[in-house]
Amino acid sequence: MQLEDILYHEGFGTRRTCAGLIETGAVEVLDAAGLWQAGVAEDYPAEGLRLRVQGQVWECHIKAYIMLHKPAGTECSQKPSAHPSVYSLLPAPLRQRPHKGGALGVQAVGRLDQDTTGLLLLSDDGQFIHRMSSPKKHVAKVYEVTTRHPLDEVQVQQLLAGVVLDDDPAPVKAAAAEQVSAHHLRLTLTEGRYHQVKRMLAAVSNRVERLHRSQIGGLKLPEDLLPGQWRYLSEQELLLAQGR
Repeated sequence: MQLEDILYHEGFGTRRTCAGLIETGAVEVLDAAGLWQAGVAEDYPAEGLRLRVQGQVWECHIKAYIMLHKPAGTECSQKPSAHPSVYSLLPAPLRQRPHKGGALGVQAVGRLDQDTTGLLLLSDDGQFIHRMSSPKKHVAKVYEVTTRHPLDEVQVQQLLAGVVLDDDPAPVKAAAAEQVSAHHLRLTLTEGRYHQVKRMLAAVSNRVERLHRSQIGGLKLPEDLLPGQWRYLSEQELLLAQGR
């Protein structure tokens, strides 16, 4: 792929801007010997290419698959209403990379409430986003729930058997529910309804005090990924997230 096209695809601006970056010597490419060389208008292997653009080191990916440790007090929206957007935690190229349909930037795979923390996936791969978000795929999501009132076995069994939410007469079941301690419930869901965890706990006469998503599919939030930090998924992590 031409270097100008790579820069454009990675979100470094319009094609004219990207051509200008190359012409002015603002783009360097890491060669096989580990040395930075001036980028020139020729073909490069795009996937995994290491660039330095105006001093910013960047690793190229044809498709972006990202995990983010969402902190509390952030919204999963491009146009947040009351709190900072999770997208503000990402570098500009990830927010600007073009993809089909005219949209810009990576998109969150589902949403977490502003006060919910934990594992959030983002991508510019529309098929991946649909596959991970579709209720028909039953991708498991694990939540660590801190409850206001002590838990008991009756509540756990009710969640497993199914509870009725206020907007749907069909019972909603947890795929798994483990009482870790008196106020800590590990809840696994395979569908994503609006405020589902909070409403399910309310249905068994309890209340969510804190909510943290610790796992999607087989992918667990790494302990070394701190709130507000992000990184690309490895191939193995991408498979784990899809339950493969």
